[in-house]
Amino acid sequence: MERLRVLLLGSGGREHALAWKLAQSPQLAWLISAPGNPGMAAVGMVEPGLDILDGAAVARFARERRIDLVVVGPEAPLAAGVADTCRAAGLAVFGPSAAAARLEASKGFTKALCDEAGIPTASWARFTALEQARAHVRHTGAPIVVKADGLSAGKGVTVAATLAEADAALEALFSVPSAEVVIEECLAGEEVSFFVLADGTEALPLLAAQDHKRVGEGDTGPNTGGMGAYAPARVFTPAMEAETMDRIIRPTLATLARRGTPFSGVLFAGLMLTAAGPKLIEYNVRFGDPECQVLMLLLESDLLALLHATATGRLAGQKVRWKPGAAIAVVVAARGYPGPPATGGTIEGLETCGATVFHAGTRREGGGLVAAGGRVMTVGTQAATLRAAADSTYTAIERIRFADALFRRDIGWRELNRKA
Repeated sequence: MERLRVLLLGSGGREHALAWKLAQSPQLAWLISAPGNPGMAAVGMVEPGLDILDGAAVARFARERRIDLVVVGPEAPLAAGVADTCRAAGLAVFGPSAAAARLEASKGFTKALCDEAGIPTASWARFTALEQARAHVRHTGAPIVVKADGLSAGKGVTVAATLAEADAALEALFSVPSAEVVIEECLAGEEVSFFVLADGTEALPLLAAQDHKRVGEGDTGPNTGGMGAYAPARVFTPAMEAETMDRIIRPTLATLARRGTPFSGVLFAGLMLTAAGPKLIEYNVRFGDPECQVLMLLLESDLLALLHATATGRLAGQKVRWKPGAAIAVVVAARGYPGPPATGGTIEGLETCGATVFHAGTRREGGGLVAAGGRVMTVGTQAATLRAAADSTYTAIERIRFADALFRRDIGWRELNRKA
């Protein structure tokens, strides 16, 4: 069996989950995470000094260490072309080119592609000036969706229930020089996150999960990068998955390939399950965070084998096996998030809490662990039922000693309240 040397780029909860699962592979020779975090340091080596937005530096580092696979976790290096530079240096890379990563880097790019390929999505318009955008909102009315046309770490979206909310969102977005804004019809239905591996030719569906973006229980308060997730999302039926693959995913991949920019990596489709069927809200070109954490808790297959097959164009014939039951992951943030978070608070009890903990905003200080970011960690469990997973996860969180902890107590509420 060929054993592979892997370089994983990133430092969040998503990347810790990937590192945790990669470390379980019998095909792994060794793993380096850059810049990494304290949790990732427990499952491999870390290289905190590597600038993961510098493609030349990443490629040089990988070649010097004879890396067999570069796995790009977050979106920013992909948009910066790090995958392109590494591929040009002869490295196998899991993650799309900068051209294909425009699916996430530009909302307008994706909406135009949807129009070209006949992909079901919300009606939309793009604006570069505040007054024209305001006029469009007044003409269209509320509710309406206002988005930054660029990378926003999952937080550049306002679902405005009133014209006043829409106006405030537009003022905030256009306060940035050269801003571009996409305004969309507000779709009605239930949202899911659907993940598909693609190697430029083949597409392999994974699972659908359900994220919880709002900071407060009952989906209240401002949007965040995500406060928790569960999988599988039972509301996304096999028939819906087949329809999504036929009407959304495959037309997207075919259009990109026809343009000469084939997509290789993981495609994350944010979908609204409307009365007329699934419609695309937006694409991301990497695993979601915290959706990745629940997928890794459920994945039975060898993650390294899947990622390497994707990166080397050998996805045909690959199968994905999942553990039975369900998984839930709850983000523990720091007080103040999604505004300026409290930092420096000590964290204890992770090793004995009884759940899997993925680090995000943590650092080592004085021999202990302290909070160093907004979303501090994700606590997750896989169990026979979602209720059992939720109960175990929340019991584990109560065992963790972190005075500044902020977390939602209702992750998975839609599924838990759904009638059989």
